[in-house]
Amino acid sequence: MSKNLFATTAFQRNWLQKLENLRPQIEQTAQSNDETGTFPAQHIQALVNIGYTSLPLPEEYGGAGLRMADLVLFQETLGSMDGATALSISWHQGVLAEIFDKKIWTAEQLSFLAEEVRNGAVINRAVSEAQTGSPTRGGKPGTQAMRDGDSWVINGEKTFTTMSPYLTYYLVGVWIEEKQTVGFFLIHRDTPGLSIRENWNMVGMRSTESHNLLLKDVRVDDWFLVEVNQKQRGAQVNAWMTHIPANYLGIAQAARDYAVKYATEHSPNSITGTISELPNVQASLGEIDLLMMQSRHLIYSVTRAYDSMDTRHLIQNEIGAVKHTVVNNSIAVVDKAMRVVGAKSLELSCPLQRHYRDIRAGLHNPPMDDMTISKLAQSAIEEFKA
Repeated sequence: MSKNLFATTAFQRNWLQKLENLRPQIEQTAQSNDETGTFPAQHIQALVNIGYTSLPLPEEYGGAGLRMADLVLFQETLGSMDGATALSISWHQGVLAEIFDKKIWTAEQLSFLAEEVRNGAVINRAVSEAQTGSPTRGGKPGTQAMRDGDSWVINGEKTFTTMSPYLTYYLVGVWIEEKQTVGFFLIHRDTPGLSIRENWNMVGMRSTESHNLLLKDVRVDDWFLVEVNQKQRGAQVNAWMTHIPANYLGIAQAARDYAVKYATEHSPNSITGTISELPNVQASLGEIDLLMMQSRHLIYSVTRAYDSMDTRHLIQNEIGAVKHTVVNNSIAVVDKAMRVVGAKSLELSCPLQRHYRDIRAGLHNPPMDDMTISKLAQSAIEEFKA
């Protein structure tokens, strides 16, 4: 089933066309960026230039008030071009959308951020640490913020900081001892004491350059303490995290398209016609499209439910279920696509091997599969007890 069936508004169709105009540029360097582990700065800048990174801003702040179904559709499209480019920019889109959706910053802070974004700034959270693992599991940050007069001094090291070489602002999660809670500081990349440890060397999502962020006696004014949380972020539902499975659904689409094209063109001399006429190949292609159909209907039904204030309150465990289902379905799609193509899929010149490596990263993006299943079970038990 084509993703175009889920483009239901003129706004969506207009922006899909703008993104498709970038496809030749993005696909041309996806392989070389992956091989060298080079961040796709030119692609991210192209998205900034066309105004894509401002879309999550509400209209009163100069944006488009991007809805969740819009975000999923656009990120799926970018994922079909290059998974690393898509995942990188989607963190900015999702973080920005969440900030303006929840509105826990002050009006002045929101206005400041909106102006910076309109001027080309790119933002992402820096939360993971080597000792705590995923922040969604509730570990206390080792990064510390100590008050010094009207400012704070921050020390620590963050891992998995996607887009680290390109970000304008880092939204850094810290432990604030005097408040006995977790907080987030908005820190500009040129702040003294902030640096990047270039240690990203993974087999998947190589060109996201998700290096470590180092903070050594970084001094930040009190005004830039933008979030003070009484609970860890993992205990709260962040529906905007659906940008993550959307990217992997796009990668699965690219793998599916490659397999269909290969099957309809490949004609070994052992058969008459192409392998697309073989029952076993048709079975694999049919299973692929069934998985894609299941993923799309789930992710778009949930995001559209969230976009409506009449049904938003009903969305709880569905966000985790979307990520679990779409990512695991997408992994299965890539595997089946590689079986259709055969050993050729392992050639370094074949995009399927890149899709295979990139899509595995989805298992390690939040929320984690075991937490999703556990929450579903707990909800069922509590519902019965009630």
